[in-house]
Amino acid sequence: MNRRAQRLSEEIKREISGILRSCVKDPRVTSLLSITQVEVSRDLGYARVYVSMFGNEQEREKAIEGLERAKGFVKRELGKKLKLRSTPEITFLLDDSIEYGSHINQLLKKVMSNEETGKENDAD
Repeated sequence: MNRRAQRLSEEIKREISGILRSCVKDPRVTSLLSITQVEVSRDLGYARVYVSMFGNEQEREKAIEGLERAKGFVKRELGKKLKLRSTPEITFLLDDSIEYGSHINQLLKKVMSNEETGKENDAD
């Protein structure tokens, strides 16, 4: 990704976070939602916005529905704030990397506690 696209993706990430926090009133879009990454296409015409959220599968699907519903509003607000010639088309995608990392962390803790228990039994 070129330097301009990187700067734009960071700016989009920051602005959309603010828009979602303060302007979007849809109850499906909760405060537990965070934007983890934004990927902008080479021609700067499209932006993939990766969203992470804690909750069950049903809550996450509803949040994505709420985001899809608010997409036009978010794009319009983004265009006002960024002052670009053309605002990129936004696509919201669910990012489960944080949840996956949490799951791996729990597995590692389990393995570590099993190893400690095994060492204590060996010492006896």
